[in-house]
Amino acid sequence: MERVHIFDTTLRDGEQSPGFSMNRQEKRRLARQLEELGVDIIEAGFPIASPGDLEGVRAVARDVRRCRVAALARAKLVDVEAALRALEPAAQPRLHIFLATSDLHLHYKLRMSRSEALEAIVSMVSYGRARCPEVEFSAEDASRTEADFLCAVMSAAAEAGASILNIPDTTGYSVPEEYGELFRRVRQRLGNADGLTLSAHCHDDLGLAVANSLAAVRAGARQVECTINGIGERAGNASLEEIVVALAVRQASFGVNTNIRLNQIYATSRLLSEITGVAVPPNKAVVGANAFAHEAGIHQDGIIKNPLTYEIIPPEAVGVPGRQLVLGKHSGRNALRARLKELGYELSDVELAECYREVIALADATKKITNHQLLTTLHKVLRRRRAAVPAAQSVAVS
Repeated sequence: MERVHIFDTTLRDGEQSPGFSMNRQEKRRLARQLEELGVDIIEAGFPIASPGDLEGVRAVARDVRRCRVAALARAKLVDVEAALRALEPAAQPRLHIFLATSDLHLHYKLRMSRSEALEAIVSMVSYGRARCPEVEFSAEDASRTEADFLCAVMSAAAEAGASILNIPDTTGYSVPEEYGELFRRVRQRLGNADGLTLSAHCHDDLGLAVANSLAAVRAGARQVECTINGIGERAGNASLEEIVVALAVRQASFGVNTNIRLNQIYATSRLLSEITGVAVPPNKAVVGANAFAHEAGIHQDGIIKNPLTYEIIPPEAVGVPGRQLVLGKHSGRNALRARLKELGYELSDVELAECYREVIALADATKKITNHQLLTTLHKVLRRRRAAVPAAQSVAVS
C-alpha cells in the first residue's frame, strides 16, 4: 500500500494567522509533539521573515531527528541563503522554495513575466539543490494558474532539481473535481519520472480544504500539507486530523496509509490550543468537544447498544478519553439509566420514569444537565418517593 507523506506546516503557515504566533520555546515544544505524532515533515518557519523566525527554525532543526525539517524561501537568493543557514543543524533538511505562477500574481504582485518567473525558479531551485539534499518547489496560486503554464513550471522545477512539486490552492478557490484534474494533468506532463512526489496544499476559504486534499490524493498526490486544528491564513489550512482520519477510516477506498499515530491526535490538538490560547470550536471534526458527544435520545440508544451505530471511529483511537452521553432535553431514558449506573445508582422503572420527567423539565431551562444537577434531582425524587410510601401504608392500615 502506498504511503501519503504528511507535511505539517503548523509552525509556518499556521503560525502566520493572527493570534497564533509562537516563540522559539513554544515552537520547539510543539515540534517534539509533532514528531511523536508521526508527521513526515515539519515546516518550521520562514527564516527570512525575522531573526527570531530564523533562530526558531534552527532550534527545531536541532531538536528534531526522526522526521524532515523544512524551511520556506521565496525564489530569491537572500531568502534561500537564510533558509539554508536555518537548516544547518537539521539531520534531514528540506529547502522549500516558492514563487507565484498565476498571471494575476505575476502581473499585480511580482511585476514579472512568465519567462522571468521560469528563470527565477530554475535559478533558485538549482542553487538550492546544490546546497541541500532535498528541495521542494511550490507554485503559489497554482489553482488559478493557466494549466499549460503550470505544467511547464513543474517540468522546469523538476529538471532543476526539485523532487517534491507542490500544487497549492493558495486562496481556497478550487473545488475537488477541478483540483484533482489539475494533478492528473501535471502527472501526465511529467510522465512516470522516478523520485518525483506531487504535493497538495489547500486553504479553507470555501470550506473545501480537506475535500480538495483528498481529491488530490485520489489523483496521485503522495504528500499533503496541512496543520493541526486547521489553523492558517484567513479561514485556515486543511486540517491534519481530518485528512489522516479520513484516510484511515476509508482506507479501502483510498488505498493509501500514513505514518501518523492516530492516538496522538487529541494530545497534539490540545497542546496547540494550550500554547496559542485558542480553543477549537466544539463542533470541530475529530478533536472538537462535541465530536464524540451524543444528546439525541435515538443516537444515545444506538450508542449504548453498539457504538458503531453513530461513531465511525472510536474516540480512544484518536486519543480522546471517551465518548459523552450528554443529558439534555433531547436525551432518552436509556442514556439517563446509563449515566445513573455510572454514578452508582440502579433505579426501578417507576423511579427512572419520575427522574426522567424531572430531568427533561430541568433541561428545558438549563440546556445541559451536569452530574451535580442530576444527583440533586435524583435525591429529590427518591426522598419524595420514600415520603410517599409511609403515607400510603398509613392510609391502608386505617
